[in-house]
Amino acid sequence: MQLFLQQTVEGLASGAIYASLALALVLIYRATRIVNFAQGEMATLSVYVAWQLNQWGVPFVLCLVIVAALSFVMGALVFRLMIRPALGASDHTMVVICIGLFVGFEAISLWFWGADPHAFPRIFPDHVWTVGGVRLTANNLGILAMLCVMTAGLSALFRYTRIGLAMRASAAEREKSPLVGIPVETMLMLGWGLAATVGFIAAALIAPSLFLSPPMMVSVVIYALAAATLGGWDSPAGAIVGGLVVGVAESLCATFVGFIGNELKVGVPFALMAVILLVRPQGLFGTAAVIRV
Repeated sequence: MQLFLQQTVEGLASGAIYASLALALVLIYRATRIVNFAQGEMATLSVYVAWQLNQWGVPFVLCLVIVAALSFVMGALVFRLMIRPALGASDHTMVVICIGLFVGFEAISLWFWGADPHAFPRIFPDHVWTVGGVRLTANNLGILAMLCVMTAGLSALFRYTRIGLAMRASAAEREKSPLVGIPVETMLMLGWGLAATVGFIAAALIAPSLFLSPPMMVSVVIYALAAATLGGWDSPAGAIVGGLVVGVAESLCATFVGFIGNELKVGVPFALMAVILLVRPQGLFGTAAVIRV
């Protein structure tokens, strides 16, 4: 039982990171119906900038604050310069653009900082507590607390602020929103900026464990895509639940299912996703599409 609880705690910590990146993917998808495959590479570039500032002597906490703001600007600029001109294009065109952004952002990181991995400081300390035989670390608890704070902050933004309500309206009714005075393109740009900031937070949390390198977020994005599909692409709450479920399922199966182990655990979220989609194609919290004929 102690081993089960220990692996559940570890899975929740990993799942919180998957949930954070899945949340960024869902924020963009709800607004523009685009799956941003470059989300992880954009986040990696932001983490590199934070690492570089820290190497130049800027305090680590200040680095995170500065780069969080820069990530917002970067996400807004990517939408303004690369996505907005192609909003009316086909889905295939948007996929090609996002793949191009994926390659481009990874190439920028590789060009400036090379392929060698770098150690990235932990946001939370290395304190460890043992409760009932279960090992709890300050890092794992901090990651879960960060997810809770982001969830509460985004919920408050979208429910109680005019900007948040305008962003929700733009995502739901892009054609009708201008009729009530909502600048749709500005709201979509803000959504991309917000998603870039959330993605940076996820990357900063995972970087100490993976070591900072240009392809660092590729595997994390795979898990985040599975989490978003599992929870539902039009549901931020679903992205969070999906990320936590993926993290816990991966951890438990790698420990208790002998033939899976660490080598095949990457297949666990996809097997889980396939099962859910057979029963509920829109995901656990997604909304089924209704077509009137």
